[in-house]
Parts: sequence; structure tokens; C-alpha cells
Amino acid sequence: MLVKVNIPDLSSLLPILGTVGLILIVLEGALELEFNNSKIVLIKKSFVIALLPIMAISFLLAFLFMQSGGASFKISLLNAIPFSVISSSIAIPSVRNQSTATKEFVIYESSFSDIIGILFFNFIAYNATINAASFGYFGLEILIMAIISFAATVGLSLLLSKIDHPIKFAPIIILIILVYEISKIYNLPALLFILLLGLFLGNLDELKRFKWIERLRPDELNIEIHKFRELITEATFLVRTVFFILFGYLMKTAEILNTETLKWAVIILVCIFIIRAVLLKIFKLDLSPLLFVAPRGLINILLFLSIIPEKNISFVNRSLMIQVIFLAAIVMMIGLITAKKVTEPSAEQHIDLEDMHSL
Repeated sequence: MLVKVNIPDLSSLLPILGTVGLILIVLEGALELEFNNSKIVLIKKSFVIALLPIMAISFLLAFLFMQSGGASFKISLLNAIPFSVISSSIAIPSVRNQSTATKEFVIYESSFSDIIGILFFNFIAYNATINAASFGYFGLEILIMAIISFAATVGLSLLLSKIDHPIKFAPIIILIILVYEISKIYNLPALLFILLLGLFLGNLDELKRFKWIERLRPDELNIEIHKFRELITEATFLVRTVFFILFGYLMKTAEILNTETLKWAVIILVCIFIIRAVLLKIFKLDLSPLLFVAPRGLINILLFLSIIPEKNISFVNRSLMIQVIFLAAIVMMIGLITAKKVTEPSAEQHIDLEDMHSL
């Protein structure tokens, strides 16, 4: 007896889960970051190392796509950008057991990579012509988003400190998603708001020198932020897990084993790691394990799905994206396993080192 089961089409859920997951992942990472004068050099370095590979990989792949597919350079560039961005959804959890310095660098770099990648993608996608006016408008969008981010961050922090109802975190998370989506409607860099919100909440003690912060009752707010961080961590794990389960459910074996796109996947991977190795050497950073932490994942899928069918290049398809994600994940896995784990000195070791310096 045959039983017919209609399998529902769940592909429309993928972008929704991906967007929520991206918000939660960047927020979780930003909440863990320390922002003070000692971190300025790290922030500058991670920003540059996030920016340069995106530009280099995007323009190099765009040139190769244009030569092979015959599309215009602008369309080729639009198809290339999704492959150039580091996925924070995979990078941040992957370095949990690494040293603090490595974790901080990866959180900053991958978060910046997501933000820059989305900004760059939207700039190319929504501007019919690239000229001085489009660059000026782009700068104005960033300024407007910075103002909105500051106002929304202060408002949400105030709500977090004032609401006494047992249910307070869920409405705040919904409001965060609402601000993000409204900003996206107007093509504003919405992820910038998430990063600034996380940095603000996670570094409230550093901001106590400003008098207006006292109105937020920082000591009481810190207790609520700690609970909020735990909830975000749980929610991030849940959403990320469901996203990749759904992604695996929608994936076809033929897409992974597509030999026609495999050579392009290898070419893209070689470009990614050569450019990354050169930049890490230039900035005098350890190749191990940072060289291998350049995964592709959630953000890349979202950007790829955002390309309208009319602007798709035939061989830049789901198979190619899936293969690049899988190969980058395998390289990262092998790299992290073989990399020497750096153990941070304990409190006693710190004391011994200080005694030796004093001698």
C-alpha cells in the first residue's frame, strides 16, 4: 500500500530564518566585545583585513566571471560579492576554544565583513549607475543609519532598564528586528545598528563617564544585560541550528556533486586563501589558525538569494555556492584541528611574569 505524502515547499522560510539568525549572531558577538582605548588598534586592523579581501576577491572574481560568462562587469561583480564575505554565523562559534585575542579578532573581522559585504552588495544592486552622486548618497545613508542606531540603542536600553514586567526580552528582540527590517526597506546599512547596540550594551561600564548614562541606571541595567545575553545565546543557537537543518533539507545531492561548477569552487577557494594569507602576513598576524577561519555560510546564502533571476550568471548557481561553503568549512575544520591550541596564562602565571619583569 502506497502512502502519498506531500512535502511542503519550505524554501520561502530560508531567507526569514537567515535574517533573524544573522541579527542574533552579530548581536551575540558584539555583546562579547570589549571596546576601549586598548582595542582601537585591533578594531582598525580587523576592519582593514575585512575590507580588503572583499574588494580584492569581488573584483577578481567579477573579472573572471565576465571573461567566462560574457555578462557585464556590474552584473559579474554582483554575482561575485556573495563569495567574498566571511560568514560570522560559522566563524564566531568556531573559535570558542581559541585564545581571547583570536576570538576578539574573528568577532570583529567577521562582523565587519558581514556589514561591509551587505553595504557593498546593496550599493552595486540598487545603483543603476555608479558615479559621484551615488557615492554621496551612500555616505548619507551611513550617516542617517548612525543617527538612527544611536537613538534606537538609547531607547531600547531605556526600555530594558525600566520595564519591570517578567516578559521584557521578547518584545525588545522583536523591536530590534523591526528596526532592522525598516532600515532595510530604505536600503540603509541595518547591520550597523545591531553591531552598535551590542557594543553599547556590552560596554556599559566604559560609558559611565558620560553623565547621561546615569539615567539608565547602569548598575541595575548590567544585571538585565547579563540575562539578555544568555537569552540571545540560546536563541542564536536555536535559530542557527534550524536554519542549517532546513538548508540541508532543501539541498540536493546533485548540487554538491556537480562537476561543472567544482572547478569554479576550487578557483574561488584558492583566491580566498591566497589573498587572506598575504594580508595576514602584511599585518604580521599569525597564519595559524586565522588563515583557516574564512568560512562561508548564512550571509553568503542570503546575499546569493537576493540576486534577482535576471541578473544571475548561469554557472554562478546554488551548486557553486554550496560547494564553496562545504570546501571552506572542510579547510577550516582541518586547520583548526591541526593548529596548535594557544593556552592563555593562568592568574599564577601572570603574577610570575610580573615578578620577572620587576626583577
